[in-house]
Parts: sequence; structure tokens; C-alpha cells
Amino acid sequence: MALPATEVIVINVIAAFAGGAFGAALGALPAFIFTGFMVIAGESANLVSRAIGDAGAADVAILGSITGSIGFGAVFGPHISFAGGAAAAAYAAKKGYMDTGFDYHEAKNITHALGTRPDVLAVGGAFGILGYFITLTSGTLLAAPWDPIAMGVVLSAFAHRLAFGYDIIGDARKGLMNMKPFEAEERRVMGEAATNGGETATDGGETARFLVEPWLPHQYKWPNVTMIGFVVGILGGFIALTTGSPFLAFGISAATLLFLNLGVANIPVTHHMSLPASTAALAVVGGSAPESLAAAGVAPLLVGGVFGIVGALAGEVVQRIFYAHADTHLDPPAFAIVIATFIIALLTFAGVFSTAVWIPMPF
Repeated sequence: MALPATEVIVINVIAAFAGGAFGAALGALPAFIFTGFMVIAGESANLVSRAIGDAGAADVAILGSITGSIGFGAVFGPHISFAGGAAAAAYAAKKGYMDTGFDYHEAKNITHALGTRPDVLAVGGAFGILGYFITLTSGTLLAAPWDPIAMGVVLSAFAHRLAFGYDIIGDARKGLMNMKPFEAEERRVMGEAATNGGETATDGGETARFLVEPWLPHQYKWPNVTMIGFVVGILGGFIALTTGSPFLAFGISAATLLFLNLGVANIPVTHHMSLPASTAALAVVGGSAPESLAAAGVAPLLVGGVFGIVGALAGEVVQRIFYAHADTHLDPPAFAIVIATFIIALLTFAGVFSTAVWIPMPF
């Protein structure tokens, strides 16, 4: 696939710097929540644009640009604003700017707005540019068979760990997949584990860090993760089949994180379930909404449920390996979306699906 014109790339790089800096200012998670709102707005506008049809071609072009240019573009594209915000948090924690009393390492505190420090915003902007180029290379130049935006988020997180001197995986002495030290409330004492007593290591905050820090303390047990994946997968498939949009359910999932950011207990994180589920459900029926749900049958919904589980379990595996023992935020949902969309692409290549819907295919 051909790269955009040089002038377009320059414009996008400048915008990506601003988008990454803005994501740092807002905080990574608040910026991503706005991704959800913009995707909902964009996909709703796309539905309206299809109803308008040729009668208002100029209006259709404007309406259809909201998802791509704003929700997934330089303003709130996760590879730019979220990744920039996560990198800026890692930098700010390393510099000692963050002292919020966060239970985990401060570099994992992606709910915290980082404000207006020029150096922090510059870091966010630099990683916004990095995310743009990773996504451009993956999706446009290579047409690699996975979600290029999610890959941008993942590789950006590995890059910020390397850039700021954090471990890639962290201290996994009790086992990569083992969450029992968290359940036992084992904490770090002068670099060693301790359940009770002793001087605790706090990383600059008032609360001693757990030895193992699960991404979501309310969402890491295998049966629970599987069940929420199945439920969200069915709903994601249903939304996709009734609207023809593979992204609307993702936007809804992302927007619900507003409640998580506001501190409402037990809010699940589900966008890595709803996006693969929506995509797979549409892949079953040829890539677009069927004439009726009755015509589609139950198979697409069940496939959606299966891919909701795939996304959920992939996210849990990733968090246990790359998040729970480390010091910065490496996003389990983004990594899970890369895995799940790659599976959809492989199934398309194998002829199980007739289309990968929106996922790039290099062949």
C-alpha cells in the first residue's frame, strides 16, 4: 500500500505531537474515554450518512470523517493520545513529579491528569509521533494483519519502558501468571516480598506496593474474565449486525470507562472484547449488516461470543506477563486486540471467513 503524500505526513506528524501532548495533559485514560465518545459520534454519523446517501454527498463526507480523523486520528487516536499519556506518566513518575498515593507504581496511574509541565507534554507529544509512525508503518506500508492502532499502543509502551529505564517485564519471582501474592497481600520490602511487618518499599508514595499488581483487581479471575467476555462478545456482535459498524460497540465499551475513571467500583474493561466480537460477527456474514437478524441466524452472535472470550482471555494473559510485575502501564486490551484481530486475519486467509472486514490484509 502506498504511503500518503509527504505534505500529509508532515501535517499528521505535527497534529500527532499535539495529540500526544494533549493526551498527557488530560491523562491517558481520560483521553481514551474521549476516544469512545468520538467513535460513538462518528459511527452514529456514519449511520446517518448512509441514510442521507447521494442526496447530500458533501455532508456525508464530513459526517464520515469523525471516527477516522478524530476518534482514531491525531486528536484521540489511542496510538497517539493514550500512548502519549502513558509514556508521559512513565516519565513524570521517573522525574518524581507524581505523588498521588496510588496503590501501584505511580507510572501506572493512567487516570491522573498530568497538567501543563512543558517537559511532560513534550514527552507525550514525542510518543504521539512515535505512535503515528508505528501505525502508519503497520497499517499502510506493511498492511500487517492486525489492528495497526492497537499495535501502535503496544509498541509505544515497550518503547517508553526502554527509553526511561524501566524493566520490560519486572520482578516475576513468584511466577509470571501467579496472582496469589496479590490475594495474600504480599508487599515489597526493601526489594523483597513480605506479607506482614517490616519496612515497606513505597516508590515515593505513602502506600506500600504489592509484590504483584493485577491490572484490574476486580477482573482477573479466569471464570469471571471468561463470562464477561462471552456476554460482551454477544452484545458486540449484536450491535455490529444491527448497525453494520464494527466499531460502535468498541466506542460504547470505551465510553463506559468514564465510570471507572470516576472511581465507581467493579466497572469492567471490555473494549478488547467488543471490537474483536463485532469484527468476527460481521466476518461471518460477509462484512456488512445482513438484511435481517433472522436471515443471519444465531451463528454470528455465537462467533461474537467466542471472540469476546478470546479478547478477554488474551488480555488477562498479557496483564499477567507484561503488567502485573512491571512499573509502567503496558495496555492489556491493546495487546489483546492485536492478538484477536490477527486470529481473525488468519481465519480469513484460511478461508473460514470470506473477509477480515477492516483488518489490513497483506495478500
